[in-house]
Amino acid sequence: MPLALLALAIGAFGIGTTEFVIMGLLPQVAGDFGVSIPTAGLLVTGYALGVVIGAPLMTVLGTKVPRKRMLMLLMGLFILGNLLSAVAPSFSVMLIGRVVASLAHGAFFGIGSVVAAELVAPDKKAGAIAMMFTGLTVANVVGVPLGTLVGQSVGWRVTFAIVAGLGVIGLAGIAKLVPDLPKPEGVRLRHELAAFKNTQVLLAMAMTVLGFGGVFAAITYIAPMMTHVAGFADGSVTWLLVLFGLGMVGGNLVGGKFADRALMPMLYVSLGSLAVVLALFTVTAHNKIAAAVTIALIGALGFATVPPLQKRVLDQAHGAPTLASAVNIGAFNLGNALSAWLGGIVIAAGFGYTAPNWVGAVLAAAALVLAFLSAALERRTSAHGAVMAAGTPSEQRTAVHH
Repeated sequence: MPLALLALAIGAFGIGTTEFVIMGLLPQVAGDFGVSIPTAGLLVTGYALGVVIGAPLMTVLGTKVPRKRMLMLLMGLFILGNLLSAVAPSFSVMLIGRVVASLAHGAFFGIGSVVAAELVAPDKKAGAIAMMFTGLTVANVVGVPLGTLVGQSVGWRVTFAIVAGLGVIGLAGIAKLVPDLPKPEGVRLRHELAAFKNTQVLLAMAMTVLGFGGVFAAITYIAPMMTHVAGFADGSVTWLLVLFGLGMVGGNLVGGKFADRALMPMLYVSLGSLAVVLALFTVTAHNKIAAAVTIALIGALGFATVPPLQKRVLDQAHGAPTLASAVNIGAFNLGNALSAWLGGIVIAAGFGYTAPNWVGAVLAAAALVLAFLSAALERRTSAHGAVMAAGTPSEQRTAVHH
């Protein structure tokens, strides 16, 4: 794999840390600003919605900017947002900082996915995308737990200041290692927008929203769930997030490997298993050991869907994939926002801290249904294309005579 993928992974590491570290710090942030846990959950929802908006917006704004330079500009925006969160005097200002940082997220991963895929042979594209996303998953093994530990020990503001520093390192890595790839000739914004007329692109994005939304329904409220239901101490949340991150690393690499071989079967297995595990989490959350194992499985199964879904969008939007790729990253975060919001609703309604797991199970099951629908439509289209290519019997006889 090219060394440039390391630079993309470094940027992904910083972005992954800021996205997920808030999960373990929700109680501390809520306490400092005097808001409820569901209200603090808006920091997750707001970030996710910022990604949804920022993914197409920043990608469109960057259509005339070389991809390397755009990646560097996005990392600068990420640094600014995290610094604003670190010094926020009120909850509303911190929410603004989260949104500013999130505007860089979707376009970075969207453009980065295209760059990663262009750096390798066609049969290694999903693996290259997975390599970039490894930075995001490793962030959950190293960055998020350390950030949570720092936040619980010396204050969450220090955590966000450190995350801004990670952004600086990512910016330097991109400047040093990512090559200046030429932009595709003849590809304009209208070509990028045309990809959204493809039903398969839209189905892949819907699978992304629902499938990864299932993961966030449970993980957004992991800190109160594990401390109030499973009986873990506050400090244990750090190591539980390590388990989640280890699962993400393994699932991401496995998903990338098998997506290049059997993309749709990989989605069937991962989405179906994710729905089952999330449903079981409502029971296993009451036992410390079972809860820890389940958290690792959720991370593995959730991120096993990322490379195949991203590759499917790139394949279906071939020729002009940049905007579709970025919007699909936004779709991951639309799922995050939807599930965090729904999880907050069921908790606020009095169903308990395990109720979001049922929300996640339903979302993942719905994504599995869409995966089967997508495959069925693809088979029908292929069969119709084969019939059209063969022609009618009379056309075939005419061809033979000629």
